[in-house]
Amino acid sequence: MRIVSTTLLALLLALPVQAGNLAGVTLPDTAEVKGQSLVLNGMGLRKKLFIKVYVAGLYLPAKEKSAQKVLSGDTPHRMVMHFLYDVSKDQMCDAWNEGLEANTPNASAEVKKAFTTLCSWMEPIDKGNRIVMTYLPGEGTMVEVNGKPKGTIPGQAAADAILATWIGPRPGPGDDFKSAVLGG
Repeated sequence: MRIVSTTLLALLLALPVQAGNLAGVTLPDTAEVKGQSLVLNGMGLRKKLFIKVYVAGLYLPAKEKSAQKVLSGDTPHRMVMHFLYDVSKDQMCDAWNEGLEANTPNASAEVKKAFTTLCSWMEPIDKGNRIVMTYLPGEGTMVEVNGKPKGTIPGQAAADAILATWIGPRPGPGDDFKSAVLGG
């Protein structure tokens, strides 16, 4: 009986662990990006008034609670947004542009152009769909919308400005969201 119990325990421990569950959305505890493992740092719920818009998970090379440290390092990161509510292309673009203005008010022409490109890649996002944004140093931010790769936005400055829309000084989704994705 002891052998059966030990074997069962070993099998259970070997199963993949689901690190995060929020508002019915479960995200894995790690993400593999071109051979590099990223860990789920935290999950946050984006609400607009009383509407649950999306759950997002921030993946980093190692757990980090400081937005300043995350934004000041040229390290890989991924943000996964799982939508709980239908959002139009215009609503997405408005949110990106408001986030840029609020968190990177002196953005360079290059960063502003990156946000224009990002908006051009948006499309209506239906409940259940996802946007995945993955930054790799030297490559840029790869954008996937509704399961379709849209392209790569070059540069760390653009990646930092995009990430700042969530974890900058004035995050569009709010301070509670920022704290949650930073593991707080």
